[in-house]
Amino acid sequence: MTDTGRRTGRRLERTILELLDARAPTATICPSDAARAAYDGDDDGWRHLMEPAREAARRLVAGGEVEITQGGRAVDPRTARGPIRIRRAR
Repeated sequence: MTDTGRRTGRRLERTILELLDARAPTATICPSDAARAAYDGDDDGWRHLMEPAREAARRLVAGGEVEITQGGRAVDPRTARGPIRIRRAR
C-alpha cells in the first residue's frame, strides 16, 4: 500500500468512528457515509472511496472497535458480500 493509500485508510477509519460517535450507541452507518464525509470534492468522486471505506471497516473489525452487519446481524467481514452496515462492537 502506498503512503497515500495508508493516509486515506487512516482518514476513513477516523471518519467511521467519528460518524458512529455522533449517533446513538446502537446506530449503524453505511460505508458510503464515510466515503462521502472523507471526500474533499462536491461531485460523485466519493465513489472511488467505497472499497477503501469497506477495507477501513474490516480493519476496525479486526481491532475490535466495530462490527459489520447485514440484516441486523454481525457477519464475518471476509465473507460478507453485498450491502453492509457498520456499528460499534457490542
